[in-house]
Amino acid sequence: MAMPTVTLLTGGSRSGKSRFAQALAAPYRRRTFIATAIACDEEMVMRIARHQEERAGAFRTIEAPVRLADAVRSAGPEADAVLVDCLTVWTGNLLYERERGVKPEHEIGAFLEALRTPPCDLFIVTNEVGMGIVPDNAIAREFRDLAGKLNQQAAAIADTVILMVSGLPLYLKGGPK
Repeated sequence: MAMPTVTLLTGGSRSGKSRFAQALAAPYRRRTFIATAIACDEEMVMRIARHQEERAGAFRTIEAPVRLADAVRSAGPEADAVLVDCLTVWTGNLLYERERGVKPEHEIGAFLEALRTPPCDLFIVTNEVGMGIVPDNAIAREFRDLAGKLNQQAAAIADTVILMVSGLPLYLKGGPK
């Protein structure tokens, strides 16, 4: 049996990352979707509903707004493929939950360790956030820096890294399977 692989999909907003990740996971029989979003306002409720509709029951769903490493590990025994959507939202959650005692560096370290020993094939969606102007406030800069560092660390571990641009995949590391 082949060793599990990690595929990281990155790109800008609405670049087709989630849709392409779902297509990559489609051939697997047992699929799990790990959602990191929190329905914190009406727009997010609608966004989550739209994503759920796009999946149309094709995935078992686990919600993991903070404890992502635990969710990845626990999903493995019941899945052939796990799709995590998305690291960027998760990073924002970690910074927000810091006030409640969450240690972002601990959660990120645990997640990266889970990537090093994946329980099954993993498809990880993230956003490329550092390609615009420098944010004008400290928390936004901290978020951008933390997300950028996490993306670099996840890409270093991943077997395949795909940059999505206008719905098209550009393979930065590895290649089509």
